[in-house]
Amino acid sequence: MSKSTLFQYAIIWHPTDKQIKDEGLKSIVLVEPKTILASDVNAANMAAAMDIPADKKGELDQIQIAMRPF
Repeated sequence: MSKSTLFQYAIIWHPTDKQIKDEGLKSIVLVEPKTILASDVNAANMAAAMDIPADKKGELDQIQIAMRPF
């Protein structure tokens, strides 16, 4: 059995160029940095993706998951 690795992630939403121009929107942090244990980076990314707020799941092309292992 492999050991779990510690990961930290945050989820960021970025406005489109049109939203920036028309509405003056800026990027926002949807999920503050969280620390998790996962078997690998793919499992950590899956866990983070499941944490995307429901109201933003239709805008996945504007979502960034910032992930780092320790």
